[in-house]
Amino acid sequence: MAEIMVPYEFDGRQFEGAVVWDDTISDPRPVVFMQPDWFGVCRHTLDMAAEAAGKGYVMLVADMYGVGYGARDKEFDELLASAQGARHDLPLVREGGAVALTALLEAAREHAPTTDSPLGAIGFCMGGGIVLEQARAGADFAGTVIFHVTLPNPVDDAAKPDFKGRVLAIHGRADPVTPKNMMDALEPELTTAEVDWQTMTFGHATHAFCVRGENNPPMTLFDEELCQKSYRMMHEFFAETL
Repeated sequence: MAEIMVPYEFDGRQFEGAVVWDDTISDPRPVVFMQPDWFGVCRHTLDMAAEAAGKGYVMLVADMYGVGYGARDKEFDELLASAQGARHDLPLVREGGAVALTALLEAAREHAPTTDSPLGAIGFCMGGGIVLEQARAGADFAGTVIFHVTLPNPVDDAAKPDFKGRVLAIHGRADPVTPKNMMDALEPELTTAEVDWQTMTFGHATHAFCVRGENNPPMTLFDEELCQKSYRMMHEFFAETL
């Protein structure tokens, strides 16, 4: 897999995202924007991007935490505070997310074999909540896929949603981080906004079933079978959309 790091600036802060793609093939492919989980841009999330991209996409990995955040060790309390802080910072999510998308897309167009097809977007855990908020604010995503999302509901209840594309939510019914009532609240929002949406709920899945190494039941547990099934669903969804 090929990776290039892409620096950019927002609101006086320095960020560094990445473009990830399989360089063993030269065929142009669609571009997918990715908001990683709360670890930020690091080896773990770049590997997740590579796995999700496969041979089918060029993946743009956004940085919402600042240069160097992903590379250093962090305790649970810092991860939680940083992730919740980013999720509730609407200028960072909306305008900062747009800056990240522009910088990463320019780099991808220059260095990777991309098509001119519409953009897709994905997000894992807190990144799912962030990318969904970007889509809600009118980001030009033809399709958005969220995996075991954290905080899926709007930060600003008064803001009218402006989704531009379809939404697929893949979730676990046994997820204690984002319980059923949160997902139940998302569905009427999408319906009212006239979004083409669908949800896949895995009956016994916990949080983070696509995050390799997670093994803290009943809170989190990686599940190879469910993760691969989720990626197949994502591929089918994007094949219809991008």
